[in-house]
Amino acid sequence: MAQTFVFEMEMTCEGCANAAKKCLGKLGDKVSKIETDVATKRVIVTTDLTKEEVLEQLKKTGKACRPVDA
Repeated sequence: MAQTFVFEMEMTCEGCANAAKKCLGKLGDKVSKIETDVATKRVIVTTDLTKEEVLEQLKKTGKACRPVDA
């Protein structure tokens, strides 16, 4: 069952946002939706994976990131 997680990630431009999308895109069909917002430094991910699995993948961008508990 898909869940939606929100992460705060160090993003200064669309290039950073695209890096997050590209990195999460490598998870294939396990991720159904990826939204980024550079202004609020947020990445919103709808996925079948756990929050920890998504966080580990986001860390591969080299940017500081952490989950935001809503």
